[in-house]
Amino acid sequence: MKTLKAFLLMIILTGLNLVYAQTARLQVIHNAADPAAASVDIYLNGTLLLNDFSFRDATPYIDAPAGIPINIGVAGPNSTSASDTLKNFTVTLMENETYVAIANGVLNPNSFASNPDGRNTTFTLFIKDMARETATTSDVDFFVLHGSTDAPTVDVVARLVTTLVDNAAYGDMTDYITVPPASYILDVTPGDDNSTIVASFEADLSGLSGGAAVVFASGFLNPAANQNAAGFGIFAALPNGVVVEFPQVELARLQVIHNAADVAANQVDIYLNADLLLDNFTFRTATEFIYAPAGVEITIGVAPANSVSVGDTITGFRVTLENGATYVAIANGVLNPASYSPNPDGRSTAFTLFINAIAGESATGEDVDFFVLHGATDAPTVDVIARDVTTLVDNAAYGDITPYITVPPSAYTLDLTLSDGTTLVQSYVTDLSSLGGGSAVVFASGFLNPSVNQNGEAFGLFFALADGTVGQFPEGVTSVEEISSVTPDDYTLSQNYPNPFNPSTNINFTIPENGLVTLKVYNILGSEVRTLVNQNLAAGTYNYDFEASNLASGIYFYELKAGNFTQIKKMNLLK
Repeated sequence: MKTLKAFLLMIILTGLNLVYAQTARLQVIHNAADPAAASVDIYLNGTLLLNDFSFRDATPYIDAPAGIPINIGVAGPNSTSASDTLKNFTVTLMENETYVAIANGVLNPNSFASNPDGRNTTFTLFIKDMARETATTSDVDFFVLHGSTDAPTVDVVARLVTTLVDNAAYGDMTDYITVPPASYILDVTPGDDNSTIVASFEADLSGLSGGAAVVFASGFLNPAANQNAAGFGIFAALPNGVVVEFPQVELARLQVIHNAADVAANQVDIYLNADLLLDNFTFRTATEFIYAPAGVEITIGVAPANSVSVGDTITGFRVTLENGATYVAIANGVLNPASYSPNPDGRSTAFTLFINAIAGESATGEDVDFFVLHGATDAPTVDVIARDVTTLVDNAAYGDITPYITVPPSAYTLDLTLSDGTTLVQSYVTDLSSLGGGSAVVFASGFLNPSVNQNGEAFGLFFALADGTVGQFPEGVTSVEEISSVTPDDYTLSQNYPNPFNPSTNINFTIPENGLVTLKVYNILGSEVRTLVNQNLAAGTYNYDFEASNLASGIYFYELKAGNFTQIKKMNLLK
């Protein structure tokens, strides 16, 4: 049918070209979603150009008269002559120029939902000049039209690549965009909120090297309020008149980490539904972030290494991922808890998936974002203290996952202590100085006492980066005495962390000599609201938590007095 239409167009326009020597190149696309215009007849200077031209159909590029005003008339289907036209548009095309004319809008706007941005939705022609029939390179060139009358201002983001369309309202057309020929996930988001995905579409441009296209949003976001007409979608018209629909997809991003220290699970196969996702997945390794189906229940199955099929799975976990969200799933625990030491806090150590449903592949700024998982089955509740900085993890038992923690890209010494905050278990050297803008998962791994856990891997602190790289933090000092032997050179009072805070924050200070120390908190009126310290302390470094759940939001001050040293800093309680 497309070939026949193109042939008829050639015959019609050959006749027109006998009259008009100057020509331009023109492609016409029907994107008017009004059911009354589902099929139209198009007239060019009174001559029938397109008979029964259907919604979401396009012509190939054709020669059209240039240099003089021409009339493009739109009539209902099966019209008898140009006198039946409903709408007429007069345009003048430039000789040897290339155009795309897109019929859009509705015949009677009062019968349809109004545009949320106040744009006029009356039936019209959107015309793009300087159009392209081919790309300028071996990449793919396209422009985008926002052609959905009831849709608000949107962005179109090529997921994990770049924003292609920024703040486009109905009727807006972009400049040409050039991308490598590949497959992309296009996320449609509100113009001011790229974290909220309205819909996602798969745009497979891998076969269009050197080609061009017109990408257009089409149909109604709410068909029920628009005469039950066609629903929203994204389409592409190629220069030969072929129109393709980008299929809508629901995808999430998922990273999987193997942290199950059971010696029988040193290597496992991971299935996603019935498909083998990871073959011989080794303890303390991780995948990069990958796409996974969203919006439907999926089964993540774990089978012995070298399994034959999903039927070999030992255990399976059913999860439903949210479209556009990012997850980290950490395999943890032991297959037979009775064969291993029980958890000292009574937590279940059975093999499971710990899932962080608010994960990130990068930091929100130039700092480093990470969360911490307590993943050592025989380890008690612990704190993790960034020495001389703040407490990062407070009272975490096996299986606990912290919120994301943001720190400047620098080197730190992490002291792993029992929950009393003073009994040192181990210290680790963590150099995050090269990870600015990046994210990580930090996880405690292995057994504190391998000899009573089938001689499994010993305890350590590990990290997984977004690209799947896994590393181990090297151990630092191993005793409280070693920490205490480092006497500060001066009095210091650090800025509280986090700040702003809700409801608690940590205050760190150092004193170089023994003496009476007071640390007090005042409100903005100067009234004392809390005394955190009022005692003789030995020279050293100290951390104190300020818990303010019973205080109102606002500015507070904390004052350190020690010897002849006095310093005041400001903090912000934000509830």
